[in-house]
Amino acid sequence: MINNKNWHENHFETLGFGSRLSDSVAKGMGSWKFIILQTVLVILWMVLNIVGFFYHWDVYPFILLNLLFSTQAAYAAPIIMMSQNRQSERDRLQAQADYQTNIDAKKEIEALTIILNKLDVEKLDKIIAMLEEMKK
Repeated sequence: MINNKNWHENHFETLGFGSRLSDSVAKGMGSWKFIILQTVLVILWMVLNIVGFFYHWDVYPFILLNLLFSTQAAYAAPIIMMSQNRQSERDRLQAQADYQTNIDAKKEIEALTIILNKLDVEKLDKIIAMLEEMKK
């Protein structure tokens, strides 16, 4: 059976649930969508607590909001670092695979060069032989 998957697809299949989850979290938290959504939620939180017609659940200076941010940072930092470490390992493995491909290609090119040189020598020998026969 022929494997039509590229290197990245094959690598992705080797990842476990935790690895895929941390990559997804890092990808999500590193996006503009997340930044914009979080900004909207923070502004909404502050406005509702400042105006608070009926109930102020987190009055200024928004201690609960700060606690939520601290908790988010405490979990986000190691998850993002796990994803970055895995990315570094993947890049190292890909560089090694690229290096091996280059070595294999170099060997193949050298073998082809030897064959072409041999063919050129044989052709030149035939041409020289034909010229010598023409001189006779």
